[in-house]
Amino acid sequence: MNVLIAILGLALLILIHEAGHFLVARAVGMNPRKFYVGFPPALVKTTRNGIEYGVGSIPLGGYVKIPGMHRPAAGDLDVHFGRAVAEEPALTHGVEELRRRLEAEDHDGARDAMRELAPRIARAELSPPARKSADRGVSEVGDALASDAYWRARTWKRVAVIFAGPGANLLLAVALFAALFMVGGGRATTTIDEVVADSPAQAAGLQPGDRILAIGGEAVEPADIPRTILGSAGEPLTITVERDGERLELGPVRPRQVEGAYRLGFVLAGEGLGPGEATVQAVEVTWLVTKEIGATIGRLVTGEGRNQIASPVGIVQGSSQAAAQGIDNYLWVLGLISLSLALLNLLPLLPLDGGHITFSLIEGIRGRAVAREVYERASVIGIAVVLLLFFIGLSNDIGRLS
Repeated sequence: MNVLIAILGLALLILIHEAGHFLVARAVGMNPRKFYVGFPPALVKTTRNGIEYGVGSIPLGGYVKIPGMHRPAAGDLDVHFGRAVAEEPALTHGVEELRRRLEAEDHDGARDAMRELAPRIARAELSPPARKSADRGVSEVGDALASDAYWRARTWKRVAVIFAGPGANLLLAVALFAALFMVGGGRATTTIDEVVADSPAQAAGLQPGDRILAIGGEAVEPADIPRTILGSAGEPLTITVERDGERLELGPVRPRQVEGAYRLGFVLAGEGLGPGEATVQAVEVTWLVTKEIGATIGRLVTGEGRNQIASPVGIVQGSSQAAAQGIDNYLWVLGLISLSLALLNLLPLLPLDGGHITFSLIEGIRGRAVAREVYERASVIGIAVVLLLFFIGLSNDIGRLS
């Protein structure tokens, strides 16, 4: 059950990411052609205002189709219409006219040529493979030549639409952290929330609900408690607590060294923060985690930090373990995954969102488009890097599972 919850959580993060692209694209007049919950093929679908909404048969995340992500090129025609022309030579004139317009970068003329070609293709007698390819070409090239195509938009609109996906994940992470700070995780108290099994605290008789008054005879505030235990160097400590209105002295008990630090083995209860303070704390946590993730990616260049990469297998495993420990733990982990998803997608590599943002900015500065060949070569490099990260994460996950 926990694994299912983890998978659904990951799917929700991807869906929110795609919804960010979708909503901002609509807001700036770049009308998406499709928005799916899950991935096609569709189980059910409907079309409203020119947008196809559907539920896909692959229940992971979502999918949004923004028109004209790339400038149409003459070479696209061979891919889409080559087989149709071979089977129906009468289509040659229309395809060549469209090619001539594209080579001359007469995109308005190419749009007119596409409008004339589309019904001829629809009437042509083609084999199923040629029909599928040609119909896809009509859709893809038609969208790329449309007035609301992505590549035609001003730079700030293109950047806004692409950043909206990672931005949605980033906002979700901050919102989850803030909510958790508000419901009890924001400020430590002196009250014990949990006692670890087989720990020195359990051996001393500490119980959830005990309020710590003093350690070693010295009165303590919440911040003093971990500092005093850590600084004990393993020497026995006496703990004074209030339980059911009665003052008790427990111990002495010797802290145990765990991962290089002395601990007794209890967790203090948290106290909720107000909305403003919780939001500030959430932003600070987001920034700290962002810096650490950035440092980890930087260490990969020198061969370090490899064991900190995880694939979707590890992400599901980690979030399912968190779900087993309670809703608070699960939501913390979900927020961290959402933040990681945002930062990964902002890497300046095609086909990631960061790569599209980078190329949009370059084109805006240059005042002209980057050649399709450059996009394709950059995409090959980007895909190779993403696959490398995936296989590193997968090998780490297999090692942990083993």
